Amino acid sequence: MKVFVLTGAGVSAESGLGTFRDKGGLWDEFDPMELATPEAFERDPARVHAFYNMRRSAMVDALPNAAHAALVRLEAGLEAKGGEIFLCTQNIDNLHEKAGSRHVHHMHGELLVARCGWCRRREVCTVGLSEETICEGCLRTGGMRPDVVWFGEMPIGLDTIADALRDADLFVAIGTSGAVYPAAGYVAEARALGIPTVELNLEPSDVARVFDSGRYGPATEVIPAFVEELLARA
Repeated sequence: MKVFVLTGAGVSAESGLGTFRDKGGLWDEFDPMELATPEAFERDPARVHAFYNMRRSAMVDALPNAAHAALVRLEAGLEAKGGEIFLCTQNIDNLHEKAGSRHVHHMHGELLVARCGWCRRREVCTVGLSEETICEGCLRTGGMRPDVVWFGEMPIGLDTIADALRDADLFVAIGTSGAVYPAAGYVAEARALGIPTVELNLEPSDVARVFDSGRYGPATEVIPAFVEELLARA
């Protein structure tokens, strides 16, 4: 069995990392157009850096929860039975990796990586960035930014995602709002391909009606239970 798993902010919420579009989420408190676009960074890089430095600090100390651990068991369990998981995350945190997932596709980039706008060099970044941060590749300042996908930018590896979706036997969306495209459209693509679809979420998403089935409740309860059932059937 090949399982395509799409995760969103809801899988990391119980680790203390805020969601975006839920009530009380980050975009209730902050304007994404002022913090998460290339234009915002060009207009006020100090403000954008401050926001992502705050998020990076919280991320470094965050620990994976039972939902992340369950997906590690799913990866190992499927491989033991000759199957595989394609774990595609919209999250820019590293909690899947901290939990032990070995193959994670970050379609929206990674906050603990910095990218130079001058030479395109990428490097691990666990400290704050600023306009004065020097790129270790070209030795210039003023070009370092979080290696994340902002509004108006293209998600990473869309062809890889499309290939994995076409090859899947099951599509599972976990902790997603169903509001951000192209990820929100993957369930419809899976349905069109005849692939069974399941939503695991705190509550029904914007596209819940498109899924074949759904289970709702805290991620640390719903996901481990689903994984054990799935592995028993695989």
